[in-house]
Amino acid sequence: MATTCDLNLANKEVHIDYPCHWEYKVIVHAHVDVKAPLAQILETREYSLTLSNNSKAGTYTSYSARVLVTSHEERKALFSALKAHPSIKYVL
Repeated sequence: MATTCDLNLANKEVHIDYPCHWEYKVIVHAHVDVKAPLAQILETREYSLTLSNNSKAGTYTSYSARVLVTSHEERKALFSALKAHPSIKYVL
């Protein structure tokens, strides 16, 4: 059985066929309305938003945001914009 050490994934790129729906896990402080930063970043794009989880202490809330992306560059740009927004704590 192979382990991650045996696979040497550092030099391999995963092939993704575009356009495709991509799901970003967005984590915000529990008091933040996540729709505001998403609307600002995604602008006129259609997206779906699903509550994913609340942290045990109730400090954070995570959501799954699903959006159609047309290219690798667009997918990465959206990730970077989400990650850079001051209302968003983490993006996965």
